[in-house]
This record gives sequence, structure tokens and C-alpha cells, in this order.
Amino acid sequence: MTDTTASAGPTAVPLAVRAGRQLGYHVTGLFLAVPAFVLATAGLSVGAGTLVVWIGIPVLAATLAVSRWFAELERRSTEQVLGRSLPPHHYRELSGGLLRRTVSRLADPQLWRDLVHAIVAFPVRITTFVVAVTWVVAGIGELLAFLWMWALPDDGDGLLWLITGIRSAVLERTLHTVLGVVVLLLAPAVLSLMTAIRAGLASALLTNESAALRARAAQLESSRRSAVQAEAQTLRRLERDIHDGPQQRLVRLTMDLEAAARRLDAADPDKARALVGEALDHSREALTELRALSRGIAPPILADRGLSAALAAAAARSPVEVALEIDLPDRVRLADAVETTAYFVVTEGLANAAKHADASLVTVAVRVDGDRLLVQVRDDGRGGAHIGKGHGLAGLADRLATVEGALDVHSPPGGPTVLTAEIPLRGLGAGA
Repeated sequence: MTDTTASAGPTAVPLAVRAGRQLGYHVTGLFLAVPAFVLATAGLSVGAGTLVVWIGIPVLAATLAVSRWFAELERRSTEQVLGRSLPPHHYRELSGGLLRRTVSRLADPQLWRDLVHAIVAFPVRITTFVVAVTWVVAGIGELLAFLWMWALPDDGDGLLWLITGIRSAVLERTLHTVLGVVVLLLAPAVLSLMTAIRAGLASALLTNESAALRARAAQLESSRRSAVQAEAQTLRRLERDIHDGPQQRLVRLTMDLEAAARRLDAADPDKARALVGEALDHSREALTELRALSRGIAPPILADRGLSAALAAAAARSPVEVALEIDLPDRVRLADAVETTAYFVVTEGLANAAKHADASLVTVAVRVDGDRLLVQVRDDGRGGAHIGKGHGLAGLADRLATVEGALDVHSPPGGPTVLTAEIPLRGLGAGA
């Protein structure tokens, strides 16, 4: 049989290879169908029957969780055999205590769709398995008729005699061989049809593009609000820091210069020289504070030399000993928003360790993990840190939300405190 090629996604896949994948898809589908169906029906029956005594709630929640696991396997296997992604789906976020998480799981429409799929897909998977395997095995068997038909008793009433009335063992075997070739030539079409049926069911029940789009819109709205809050907090902090630091020193500098001018007018250069010296000291301190504030906004070294160099500079300024573990691509710059957010996570963690944790060592680990950047700041301080309204960690969580990142804080009393930030990689830019 001559191999041709067919497009399966962005690259061409040989027809025989695609048919083999589809056959494997239906064979493995049967082995997934049985446990999925048994667990789904048994869990649903037991859970529904014991709802009156409340035992059914955790049983149903566990059944939905198992159905989700099987649904994820079905999505991955279907995407692999199709060579393209299925439409998106959406699960509700689980948060809070055990009771709240259980209730959220029971109220999730997609989990119930997963459960329905586990039940409905059982007869569909059996049908596609039987048709696909029978068709391929029958085709191979007919193709190899010359190897096995000699062992059968020759009563003369074979397929050739039924069609033409002719009795001939050689022609009978030849007819079966030709029939095997035809069946195998049609096998890719049959396998594709069975795949389309099963994939169509998965797409109908295991995806929900409208719900995913609504969730995405809600997430973007939340990110927008977080961005506004983070910007407002940054502006308030800058206003307070400038008022308490450089502004006061500049006022004092003005007063000293005015006093020096009066001394010069009074022909008292010695006192004027002392006042000018104090004014110079205040100007230097104001300049130092302004530089520190500019580093808190966006340090030039971050834009010029990248995240690794900026973190090394931040570690050198820290009053607490810092151990850096940075694993980033060489000569490749991350997106500006990613680098800036990661820098703020580290600097905020170092500041908290120095001001509140009474730590002696801070370990900073930064690495790329697939399509996200993982940033972890760990100190050996007293612990007790939390994301509370008005605290620095709350502002940091808002800043991460603007890039659709997430912050996890683990800080039991007595320590250690571990800040873990996950920042999606929105893109890569050329290194400087």
C-alpha cells in the first residue's frame, strides 16, 4: 500500500503514522472508558443516595474530582491525535477551607460536564474501539489469506462461489487478498471517522469556550483593578517618601543658603562657609535619597544589563546576607514587565527580611519553568508574614496580578518565610 501524506496541524504527517495514532487512540480509549464509567456511575449513585445524611456531599465531590482527572486525560489524548488544541474550558478557582472548596466543586458546571462525559463516552468508546480494531484486524487477516486459508476445510462454498458460482481455491484466496487490500485502503477513512465521533463528543462536553472567555474577561478586569491599586499605592509611597526625605532636606538646604547669603551680606564669611558646608551635606543626602527612590521605581541597571545584574546589585545593597541562585537563559532578555515584576518581588522580600523578619540569611532563587518565571525569596527569620490589606505583600500581590501572576506566602510562626511568585512569560526580547 502506497503511503501518502495528510496535514494534521502545522506539519504533514504520513497517513500510516496518523492511522496508527488513531488506532492507538481507540485502543487506549477503551481501557480509560471502563474505570471512568464505573467510578462515575458508582460515585454518582452512592453520592445521590446518601445526600440525605450529608455523606453524599464528599462522595460527589470526590467523584467530580476523579471525573476531572479522566477528562484531562481525554483532552490531552484527543489533542495529540488531532494535532491541534481543543477549544478552551474553565474550572472555578478553589479557595478557602475544606467546606468552601467542596461546595465550590459541587457548583462547578464543567465538573458536572466531565461526569456526564465519563458516563456517555462509555458506549461511544466501546463502539469506536470495536469498529476500528475489527476493521484493521479484518483487513490484515484478509490480506494474509494465502498464509492461513489452506488450513481451513475446503467445502467449495466460499465467498467466490457465493458471488460468481465458481469453485477455485486459488481464486478464492486471491479474492480475499484483494478484499484485504481494499479494506486496509479504507482503514484510514474509517479510523478518521471513529476519531471524529469520539473527538466531537469530547469537544461538546469537555470544552466550553464561552465560559472560558467569560472567565478570561473577569480575570482581565481583576488585573486592571489590581494595576490601578498598585499604581495608586506606588504613588502614595513615593509621595510620602519624597515628603519625608528629599523635600525636607531641600527645604533645609534653601534655609541654609538664605542664611549664608545674609552672612555674606554681613561680611561674616566664616559662618557663611559653615552654612554652605551644611547645605552641601544636605544636598548630597537629598541626592542619595532620590537615587534610592529611583531604584525603587525602576533601576537603570535593570534596563541596561538585565534581571541578573539588577538582582546582584540589590543583593549587594541588602543589610542581610543574600545567596543568589539565578538560572536564566544566556543573552536572552525576558519581557520588560516580567523583569520589572520579578525585581520588585525580590526587593520587597529583601526589605521585609531586613525590617521585620530579623533574618540572617536570605536565599533568592529565580528560574524559568516552561512558560513561567518562578521567583522564590526565602529567609531564616521569625516568620509570621501574611498578605494583609495595607501591607507591602498585599501591594506585591496586586503588582503580580497586573501581569496575571500569583504570589504564595508560607510563613509559619518561627519561620522560615518563603515568598513564591509565578510570573507568566509574555514574550522574549533580544538581549542587550
